[in-house]
Amino acid sequence: MPALRGTAGLVAALGVAQIVSWGTLFYAIGVLGSAMERDLGLTSLFVFGAFTAGLLISGVLAPIAGRAVDSRGGRVVLSMGSILGAIAMAILAVAPNAPVMILGWLVAGAAMAACLYDPAFATLSQHAGERYRWSVTALTLWGGFASTVFWPLSQVLMAAFGWRATFAIYAALNGLLCLPIHLWLVPKRPPVVEPRSSEVREEIPARRDPRLKWINAALAIATFVFGVFAVHMINLLTASGLTASQAVALSVLVGPMQVAGRIVEMAFARRVNPVRVGYVSFGLMLATTLALASVSGMGVAAVLFVVAHGCGNGLLTVVRGTAPAELFGRQGLGALLGHLSRSASFAKALAPAAWSALLAIGLARDAALGVLFAIGIGATASYWKAVRR
Repeated sequence: MPALRGTAGLVAALGVAQIVSWGTLFYAIGVLGSAMERDLGLTSLFVFGAFTAGLLISGVLAPIAGRAVDSRGGRVVLSMGSILGAIAMAILAVAPNAPVMILGWLVAGAAMAACLYDPAFATLSQHAGERYRWSVTALTLWGGFASTVFWPLSQVLMAAFGWRATFAIYAALNGLLCLPIHLWLVPKRPPVVEPRSSEVREEIPARRDPRLKWINAALAIATFVFGVFAVHMINLLTASGLTASQAVALSVLVGPMQVAGRIVEMAFARRVNPVRVGYVSFGLMLATTLALASVSGMGVAAVLFVVAHGCGNGLLTVVRGTAPAELFGRQGLGALLGHLSRSASFAKALAPAAWSALLAIGLARDAALGVLFAIGIGATASYWKAVRR
């Protein structure tokens, strides 16, 4: 029981930090971005382009952060992420012009690589033992509330104090809440059994496994497809006949649906292999595309679209942390998750612009959705290729 309480306590502590980290570094721009554009005299494309550059930096640094978790432990890496997060928010709070604003988002990207899900999963792999899968799902339950908490919080703070003060408050949250959690509540890395001198220690033991490239492609493509829906959800729903208020009301359900999907996964964890959960996630991704193609105003199809997207995306996060461990083992898991996260981060960064490009070249909405569905089929085939015996 002490070990159980210890694992549960670690998950709860990391969960609080994940809500704050995701909420400030990733979700805040969705509310604060328009005010930044107006006050700095910038276009939406420029501001969100800077944010996209931060996501690309996160992808570049993800493998380095993963290897650092393996060698130095999660306490060091996660704490560094919180420090960088506080610095990034402070830079954005005082940014007088575009170059400083860009710098802020680039530093935020470095913080994302060091303190979001993948380094946290790798940290849990070192301390949770046989409860690793449970701990990953439980942690994502916490993280699933980040948008639910920080979208309205950002709106309230911006209305009361302005976007600069909101970023300053978020800098304080990263430095005064997340940093102590990571420094004081994350245990030191357990002793590592070093290989014998005659053995060659690889950064990623699965590097030579042919399945690695297939699961890497599958997870990156799925992240791309879900990323398109996540960023363009309001516009996709309004273009399908919903009013703006109806689209916003439905979109609020995404966070709870992510959590609901993870709760169901946790309930069946002892009976369902994590690899099989991946098939469910990919199936929901395809169902999301088909449901959106059927939406014509507020109705059942619109609700099914949001539910399938929320549950599927929520499960994909769990699969990203558990399926690679099931396939390749947990030795060097930090480096492995960092390697996989790099491609997924690039895909997430490119998804919004790619969808806009499909429409810009003249494709109708249904034709563009057909392209997404075909891409999703490719992702599912890649996953099958990776996990088949």
